[in-house]
Amino acid sequence: MALMPRLRRLLRRQTSASTVGVRRPTSNDRRGDTVHEDALRAMLVDNPNDIRAFRALAEVVRRRAAESTATDDDPLAAPVDEHEREHAADLAVWSLAEELAGNPRGWYPLIELGRLSLHDDTEGALRRFATAAERDRTGEALAESLAVLREAHMPVEALGLGVGHWRAREHVVEVGRQLVLAATEADRTFEARQHLEALGSSPDTSGVARMRPELERVIAQSEQHHAGT
Repeated sequence: MALMPRLRRLLRRQTSASTVGVRRPTSNDRRGDTVHEDALRAMLVDNPNDIRAFRALAEVVRRRAAESTATDDDPLAAPVDEHEREHAADLAVWSLAEELAGNPRGWYPLIELGRLSLHDDTEGALRRFATAAERDRTGEALAESLAVLREAHMPVEALGLGVGHWRAREHVVEVGRQLVLAATEADRTFEARQHLEALGSSPDTSGVARMRPELERVIAQSEQHHAGT
């Protein structure tokens, strides 16, 4: 079954209170795993945008969900294949991200929700990315969102999101870098040069200087490619 119908069923489940800071008890927990998970959850309650903590906890819940699916004791149940375990793991991460996204400061969980729903619900994913960008003044959320879209081979969507939210004078320079790369991937070299020029207005002059040679090279390669076609 596709991921999104499962996610919709998950979203319709009634919950009485947030469980972000509470470990999911299981009979198979080892003491070291329990302490580690509790520590990660406490870190995310304090800062829902701690990317390292989120990814570490996501690995924990993915592994537990996959193992739980693989060890189903029902003798009448059909054998569980690898895709089923992957879906179960994705659902577990979705649940975690959804809880953390309820924090009005939480932008990274929204990016994870967008990543999980990108192919099944592109419009919804783009809305989540936009909300994440609006919650973060630094531009880090926008840069992360653009990277996700580029990795999914969706540079045009990345440009649409980035152009609508980028503030070169306020945001981290990585946003501009992602936009330049997305423009070249979308075969819009003129637009790529415009974004590179806009990067010059960033107060992070050293950051711009570090990435400019790479971006100039990528744009030049794109221009050469078009000239030869």
